[in-house]
Amino acid sequence: MKTTRQIKDTLYEQVARLGKALASPKRLELIEILCQGEKPVEQLAEAASITVKLTSAHLKALKAARLLEARREGRNIYYRLADTQVASLWVALRTTAESRLTSLQTAMRALVTHPNELAPMTGKELLSQAKRGEVVVLDVRPADEYRTAHLPHARSIPLAELKQRLKELPVNSKVVAYCRGPFCLMAREAVALLNKKGFKAARLEQGVAEWRTQGLPLASDS
Repeated sequence: MKTTRQIKDTLYEQVARLGKALASPKRLELIEILCQGEKPVEQLAEAASITVKLTSAHLKALKAARLLEARREGRNIYYRLADTQVASLWVALRTTAESRLTSLQTAMRALVTHPNELAPMTGKELLSQAKRGEVVVLDVRPADEYRTAHLPHARSIPLAELKQRLKELPVNSKVVAYCRGPFCLMAREAVALLNKKGFKAARLEQGVAEWRTQGLPLASDS
């Protein structure tokens, strides 16, 4: 029979499995990408700027910790989060790091190039304004991520297509762009382009994972 100490050690060791699985910057990035929806290994490798072989190794480690699930379709292997708790875990870990680490706070401030770059309203305020047509909410993530889940009233124009589709946006309206979350730079690039072209644009730091964690509604085309 196990002693009390052995039982306690076993319990902490099991929780520590998650810590070990998450102790990699690239694995955290892969989780953030998968917060947007299911993706094949090759697409994840491209998004994280690492090789397919290394991506597969990271994904297998996350799957072994029961953070991810996988399915095979032909020659492709698709990965997804095990459930929404994993997305909430990522958001909690990131926000805790941001509140405790001054080096991360400094890095985050460096992403803001001018005082009015960040949208000043809360999620509920943005929802109300978008519903009334006072602001255009712009999702600049890839189209498949928009179809999986997006902010209500948002319209999809992926960053790669934005320059060619500017005419779809009303010039006199305020535009709030968002992407995958605070660490994602697509919305930052979109806002810089929009302001350069004469639009009144700001970016929302939150993505669908943060939105869901706050209990705010999401829409889906899936």
